[in-house]
Amino acid sequence: MKKFVVAAALAATLFATPASADDYPNRPIRVFTTSSAGGLSDIFMRVLNDALRERLGQPLIIENKPGGAGNIAARACQDATPDGYTICIINADTMIYNQFMFKSIPFDPEKLTPIVNLFHLIQVLVVNSELGAKTVDELVAVSKAKPGTLNYLTASIPCVVYMDSLKRDKGADWIRVPFRGGGEAVTAILGGTTPIGLIGLGNVTAQIKADKMNALALVNNIRTPLLPDVPTLADLGYKGAPSETWYGLFAPAGTPKPIIDKLNSEIVKVVSDPGFREKYIISRGLVPAIDTPEEFARDIKTGRAGAEQVVKESGLPPQ
Repeated sequence: MKKFVVAAALAATLFATPASADDYPNRPIRVFTTSSAGGLSDIFMRVLNDALRERLGQPLIIENKPGGAGNIAARACQDATPDGYTICIINADTMIYNQFMFKSIPFDPEKLTPIVNLFHLIQVLVVNSELGAKTVDELVAVSKAKPGTLNYLTASIPCVVYMDSLKRDKGADWIRVPFRGGGEAVTAILGGTTPIGLIGLGNVTAQIKADKMNALALVNNIRTPLLPDVPTLADLGYKGAPSETWYGLFAPAGTPKPIIDKLNSEIVKVVSDPGFREKYIISRGLVPAIDTPEEFARDIKTGRAGAEQVVKESGLPPQ
């Protein structure tokens, strides 16, 4: 009798999964972001919500969980119930670099299931225009003239490696400072408290056009029509690892595969629309990166292997 009960329960579980995907979602979906309000991932998820709500029949409820190099949001996502009603948007650094950058992290990257890679981020080296620097060499010269006074910010470990290499090779003088999200970063650069930033282009396009910031280099070696005259790091002779930050959607491990596939399918349809791509991705300095959950998982595995080597070569001690 006991065996029969166990078998029946197992069968019920197996048959319940597709059914739950068929009527999914029947309530709002909570989305954790690693950025604060106004940050790139926060803004993108809000515009995605507007388009996706029509397809899913339910809204995305955005919850900002900035800080901790993305670990806070990732932990919250990992610990959520794996029923498809909690997902998260996380970037590459959190998923592939943090485990090598910290002595310990509060989540297990293997316990987050990839849904879809949304876009690659074009990152740009910018400075507050009042510094007067319009090239990387000029920025180095300014830092030498003002020793111990210049701060920079970035959320990307490869960008830290780049700034450290400039500091070492050209005798530059600057210090990295932490920040919690794109909105806070832009405010710090504009205010001059942290006048140097290696940041997503989408965060600072308006400020560059308004001449409030000077763009010195495209950090991840991807050209953009938004800044046709700005050189890439490769153009400047830098041979190190470029930043190739992506932002993707994840769910807690154990989320039913039919739900993962349904989310992927509906999001791919939205992001593949030419109008959406142009307005919310390409024009904002991003590069579409739509793929399947399986392709995304393979890319993460490959990136993680490379990240370990980058961190080792950087000489940065685990925090």
